[in-house]
Amino acid sequence: MQHKGSKKIETKRLILRPFRMEDDIYIYNNWANDNEVTHFLRWPTHSSVEVSRKLLSEWIPKYENNDYYSWAIELKSISEPIGSIMVVRQREHLKLMEIGYWVGKKWWNQGFASEALGAIVHFLICEVGANRIQASHDTRNPGSGRVMEKCGLKYEGTMRQSDINNQGIFDCALYAIIADDYKGLQACLSLQESMPIPEIDL
Repeated sequence: MQHKGSKKIETKRLILRPFRMEDDIYIYNNWANDNEVTHFLRWPTHSSVEVSRKLLSEWIPKYENNDYYSWAIELKSISEPIGSIMVVRQREHLKLMEIGYWVGKKWWNQGFASEALGAIVHFLICEVGANRIQASHDTRNPGSGRVMEKCGLKYEGTMRQSDINNQGIFDCALYAIIADDYKGLQACLSLQESMPIPEIDL
């Protein structure tokens, strides 16, 4: 893979960018202090903004490594991060990357998670050269799976009692997309956009 680091990526409504120390208050207020957001996550709810600040002090130095991928999901309309998306695991020899993401409750069911994930899948496959992008979720949290499906990831199976989060050991549903499938899908979409819409007499 040709690692490029956590470069800034812009979508219609979002800016995906590296975190900054001044983001601590947004992390805490917009998602990390909410038990509903962290319910199915692997890290605990933040008890104070100091916890969020400490996390940033660990993340930010890692940006010096071009194989570290962690973005704040900034909503353009308010110029604040509303969530995060990152590569939580990678296997270089397989060109495999696993993605994790979360968005504050106030912004659920508005397509922001899928907009961010779609942009990151495109970046990692088309620019970094990843061959397989995967993500997983607790089977009791099917909404996360719908986000993955919207971005072209296919359900590959459920690994029973295979992981642990804030609710304990859970059944983990796995989704993935490989580069050939993604590029084929993109080619089909480009072809559809370039084709004239036929006129129909009614």
